[in-house]
Amino acid sequence: MQKFNPRLLRGKARFMPSAEEPAPPQTDAGALQSHRLRRVRERMRALGFGACILFDAVNIRYACGARNMQVFTSRNPASRYLFVPAEGDVVLFEFPGCAHLAKGALVGEVRPATVGSYAAAGEKQAEVCRKWAGEMEDLLRRGDCGRKLAMEAATPLHILEMQKRGYAISDAQQIMETARAVKSAEEIQCIRHSLRVVEAGVARMREAVRPGMSENRLWSLLHREIIAAGGDYMETRLLSSGARTNPWMQECGEKTIEGGELVALDTDVVGPFGYYADFSRTFFAGAGKPSAKQKTLYALAREQIFKNIDILRPGMSFQEIGERAWKIPEEFAARRYFVLAHGVGMTGEYPYILHSADFSGGCDGVLQPMTTLCVESFIGSEKGGEGVKLEEQVLITETGCEVLSQFPHEETLTAREI
Repeated sequence: MQKFNPRLLRGKARFMPSAEEPAPPQTDAGALQSHRLRRVRERMRALGFGACILFDAVNIRYACGARNMQVFTSRNPASRYLFVPAEGDVVLFEFPGCAHLAKGALVGEVRPATVGSYAAAGEKQAEVCRKWAGEMEDLLRRGDCGRKLAMEAATPLHILEMQKRGYAISDAQQIMETARAVKSAEEIQCIRHSLRVVEAGVARMREAVRPGMSENRLWSLLHREIIAAGGDYMETRLLSSGARTNPWMQECGEKTIEGGELVALDTDVVGPFGYYADFSRTFFAGAGKPSAKQKTLYALAREQIFKNIDILRPGMSFQEIGERAWKIPEEFAARRYFVLAHGVGMTGEYPYILHSADFSGGCDGVLQPMTTLCVESFIGSEKGGEGVKLEEQVLITETGCEVLSQFPHEETLTAREI
């Protein structure tokens, strides 16, 4: 008997979210932020770096707590950045006119950014990047940070200018991904709240599913709910129906949902407090009964999820997880989801845990307590037809695995028929 037993949807009343939004947790904001900066600095020291320069909007928020135009600055990374020394004050270089947004952030100083994108600097981009590099070198010298520097990508000119000054540049992702992998109790509180908010939004989506509406119209309901509840944005548009569910990864569009079709979605929501809520569900549209094939696909996806959650324990290597994981039937192996599981926190993150068939191309590691993962399943035949996407968000504890996502599975699809 399987240990993991998600609730089932039993009638429309089960789809209705609470009339009230989930109450935010009473999180110790100081403890939350100090843990995150401490993790960054611990990883910097362990890897031998005196400082790192962050351009990624999510990593800036993780390291100091400041949020500003995350989608815009992800597309324009040279417009905002963070200097983090292993010792001493953190300096936030904020987008022009936005210094006031850093109130409450864990920084020693806020300065206006020297915006080095071509859009901002035009033909003077090289000159602006030289000025930027001089500013960074001044901070590095004052902090006695050495010549080994970790950086995230801004533009090639930023990296080249630091190399010209004799700095050995490494990718800061190693620091940030391994820092973010282990969560604090406060972070887990934020993740739980983000999940409850997104589950309420998905409940409204499920209630609204009906033949004749477009995929885009259905997807918009989740976006409305998460913004109203204090969430940030949706990283992807992964919702599809009918034959568009297979292969997976097709974005929602103007296709009309038909009666008797499957509708599959992956939330990929950056929710309240900047924490990810990432689970997947597949629904049945219309008043009829699912086909035997649809039930079989759904049952196989559940088997994969059940098995792979049940084996997770701290101390397991990624390779061992792949070897012990549910064996995908040959008919569905070619279109398997690209990972067995992946890390999750403020976004999808390290580690990627691969299927045994793919492991030669992946990295190994060991599951640690207080790591959060998303366990994935996609079942779709290479011969065509519909597919089923399921995913659960889990916490690795000191003794095993706790399922954090609570949105129920669909009762009408659970009775397997072959």
